[in-house]
Amino acid sequence: MIELSKAEFEVMEALWQGHPAKSSEIIERLSDDTQWHDKTIKTLLGRLVKKQAVNFEKQGRLYQYSPTIGREDYTLKQSKNLIQRFFSGRIAPLVSGFAKTEQLSQQDINELKAVIKEWEDQQGK
Repeated sequence: MIELSKAEFEVMEALWQGHPAKSSEIIERLSDDTQWHDKTIKTLLGRLVKKQAVNFEKQGRLYQYSPTIGREDYTLKQSKNLIQRFFSGRIAPLVSGFAKTEQLSQQDINELKAVIKEWEDQQGK
């Protein structure tokens, strides 16, 4: 599985917003949230290419970047990895921890109930 640093993930977020994208477009998307220099972002793009998280197509003097992994796929794999590492693969302790510290909003609770109901309906329960 591809491992991304926090900074690399931020660049991926900018790329997932719309692709293919030129480095100048990615830089513009990141300019509101970061104080990174253009060169820093280009370095991060180079790292992502080496990690095969991003590919590029050269068009004249410009490069068009595209992600090779989807945001949903990446976050799902990372979530599973986190749950496996910290909770022995069980989700209940994670959710109950948030519930016990009152960090679940009513919206979170409603969404969890809907997900569980949908899962039960699919399982025929």
